[in-house]
Amino acid sequence: MLMQTHEARLAALREELKRRGVNGFIIPISDEHMSEYVGDYAQRLHWLTGFGGSAGFAAVTMNHAAIFVDGRYTVQVRDQVDGQLFDYKSVPADSLGAWLAEVCEGSTRIAYDPWLHTWAWVEALEDKVAPRGITLVPAESNPIDAVWADRPAPSPAAALVHNETDAGRSSADKRAAVADWLVKEGHDAVVIPALDSVAWLLNIRGADVPHTPVALSYVIAHRDGSAELFIAPEKVTPELTRHLGNAVTVRNRDAFEGALGELSGKNVVLDPDFAVVGIAQALRAGGAKFAFKQDPTILAKAIKNPTEQQGHRDAQARDGAAVSRFLRWLEIEASKGGVDELAAAARLQAFREEDAGLRDLSFDTISAAAGHAALPHYKVDEDSNIPIPPGSIYLVDSGGQYPGGTTDITRTVWVGTPDGAGEPTQEMRDRFTRVLKGHIQIDRAVFPQGTNGGQLDVLARQYLWEAGVDYAHGTGHGVGSFLGVHEGPQRIAKPGGGQAGTAQELLAGMILSNEPGYYKAGAFGIRIENLVLTEERQIEGMEGRYLGFETLTFVPIDRKLIDKALLTADEIAWVDAYHARVREVLASRLEGEDLAWMQRETAPL
Repeated sequence: MLMQTHEARLAALREELKRRGVNGFIIPISDEHMSEYVGDYAQRLHWLTGFGGSAGFAAVTMNHAAIFVDGRYTVQVRDQVDGQLFDYKSVPADSLGAWLAEVCEGSTRIAYDPWLHTWAWVEALEDKVAPRGITLVPAESNPIDAVWADRPAPSPAAALVHNETDAGRSSADKRAAVADWLVKEGHDAVVIPALDSVAWLLNIRGADVPHTPVALSYVIAHRDGSAELFIAPEKVTPELTRHLGNAVTVRNRDAFEGALGELSGKNVVLDPDFAVVGIAQALRAGGAKFAFKQDPTILAKAIKNPTEQQGHRDAQARDGAAVSRFLRWLEIEASKGGVDELAAAARLQAFREEDAGLRDLSFDTISAAAGHAALPHYKVDEDSNIPIPPGSIYLVDSGGQYPGGTTDITRTVWVGTPDGAGEPTQEMRDRFTRVLKGHIQIDRAVFPQGTNGGQLDVLARQYLWEAGVDYAHGTGHGVGSFLGVHEGPQRIAKPGGGQAGTAQELLAGMILSNEPGYYKAGAFGIRIENLVLTEERQIEGMEGRYLGFETLTFVPIDRKLIDKALLTADEIAWVDAYHARVREVLASRLEGEDLAWMQRETAPL
């Protein structure tokens, strides 16, 4: 019998916990690979609570339940999760440890799935709750899976070969580099559970996670350059077997935990951000020694080789043409008042799909009208969908997956009125221009080797701070090469505050987003996002090595929202030069009215 209500699901989970002799359970949005986006089979939090965001977790005891989300989802969680069943908690102000200490009485056993949490996470929580008599218990199997009768199976899609013409480097070469690192560091093997790291190392891709072209699998890479790939047999094609060659042993994904026990006496590396407790437990039980160090593929993957860099440029040009065509369509149709958020997102996807090179979107499009644009991570659905009002700001954040690269672009535009009388307010133009000025500062930044993203972040915020306003998200994240749209270890964000990656040195070859913003709750939101490539700079008389950014994204920036009086001469020159480059990149990819529109929108300020 299928349970249709969240109340029934919560009751069934409590019965299962009671049967197992534990007093509670913790439910994250996660899979065994600590992926940012997870397949339907791992959407346990959504099944239990109804919450559809990409970050958050819940905790359930016999008498209490709470759902924890950050400021991005304060509104969404109240729309989707029954407040009669779950208390709403906001992180980081509210902590799981404090909540458990408050609701648990006496000696309490709280279960967690060791395949969905990292070692550091468990240790940190244990430190907080153990003094209160609360014991964390690793579950032998996930109790939600025991009561989720119609849980989807993991994707059966075949793994695909990522050609060296797109990868720019052979898997054998990458594995040799990992082997050299293991020898240098004094280790025998590294366990690689991160799906994009597996994909990068072996030059394979897949279709198992929405919008991220990866295959559910693990790798154990050895110091002799060989590797073991653990993947479901139905995913393995003759082409994949030929591609992997003799140095990569293909084993059933179900054999992975047992294989960890075969590393007895070996020195093994685990990445603290991706290796879950279950992996560490299996290694320890088998007699292996392990050390926590960053997976050696992480940094190598972030530094794009020349082939990947050129592939990104091609992907951006394809994508820029599709987005430009969409913006012209939007200008015409939305002013009539007949376009809603879902229809706009669908039309943008259709423009992208006209390019045969498109493989997927790179994330669910953020199609945000009016007050919804003030929610940086808004996700439109049938319930939240609204018409785009003529005489308003519209924000669209979207991207595509192409064999050459992954795109991510945000444009904020003014939707006019049928009579052309509607104009942006002075406040809108002021905020848009201050965001643009910060965007320009990041784009034009020149900095010495050794600079990290946390040191650059203030460049994007300075003009907003002058006006007494700010934005609550990072300024830039790493982007993969036909992989994850969010890729570490680099990012541009305020230092500290849990912003992983802000201390990572920026290196030539890294791709980042440049996306400052401003959000006025309930009214409008602004974000301008391009992707940039970190590259070496030559400066006459320079002492040491210096870096800067090459702009990769070329789509017109809405001049109707720019207050030219707020720009310096240099900034005006930047806008004009950027738009000249847009014309250069897109002219051969557009025709007719689309071409004429692009040329008009990129005229000098």
